[in-house]
Amino acid sequence: MTAPVAIVTGGAGGMGTAIATVLLDDGFRVALLDRRGAREAAGRLAGTGEVLGVEADVCDEESVRAAIEHVDTVWGRVDALVNNAGIEPPHAVRSMDLDTWRATLDVNLTGPALMIKHCVPRWRRQGGGRVVSIGSRVWLGGGWTPAYAASKAGIVGLTRTACRELGPLGVTVNVVAPSFVDTAFNTQKADAGALDAYRDRFARASPLGRLVEPADVAHAVAFLVSERARNITGEVIHVAAGTQLAPAVQ
Repeated sequence: MTAPVAIVTGGAGGMGTAIATVLLDDGFRVALLDRRGAREAAGRLAGTGEVLGVEADVCDEESVRAAIEHVDTVWGRVDALVNNAGIEPPHAVRSMDLDTWRATLDVNLTGPALMIKHCVPRWRRQGGGRVVSIGSRVWLGGGWTPAYAASKAGIVGLTRTACRELGPLGVTVNVVAPSFVDTAFNTQKADAGALDAYRDRFARASPLGRLVEPADVAHAVAFLVSERARNITGEVIHVAAGTQLAPAVQ
């Protein structure tokens, strides 16, 4: 019962599962939070460590409060919060409807803020904690969907403000910002031909000549929630194979 506890939102998806797998390997007990499929995802990871599936909606404050309370009741603590839940409905500024804008910011930005808010009492009681939010390289260079890019830029602002407020409690707050990663979140956005072209563009844009994999993101998260990163806070760690850089001038 002394093993640290991590909560991973969006835990039923490919990135959430990858993050949970690495954290379990590192000795964490992991609670997977998702609107759907959390228990099934936990079942798939059974046998690799202590894992709990909790159905929760990060946009609903009562759902967030109840989910965190449940994890605390079962395991008695919350050491790390990984804000991984996200959506990216296709849209453009010139044709975007307000519901799309609100839904994207609710999940990608308001959700992490609510999760942090309701974890704070546990961190005050325990004398510290860790927050890692999954951002995106688009916060820096822009993207094709304005609400998504705005939400990921907002995550950086939230992180830098929260690290100042929560630092006296012993809490670090950071962002891991990936580029394109081959998960269902991204592969459902286009047909196979368009995706192959997209992968090729990202690989060619990378100084390393390769794409980012879910495990790369998961290992960065695991580092930031570890004691090795105890003095890293308010930072954005790009896991983007160099694609966060402006194109080189030849």
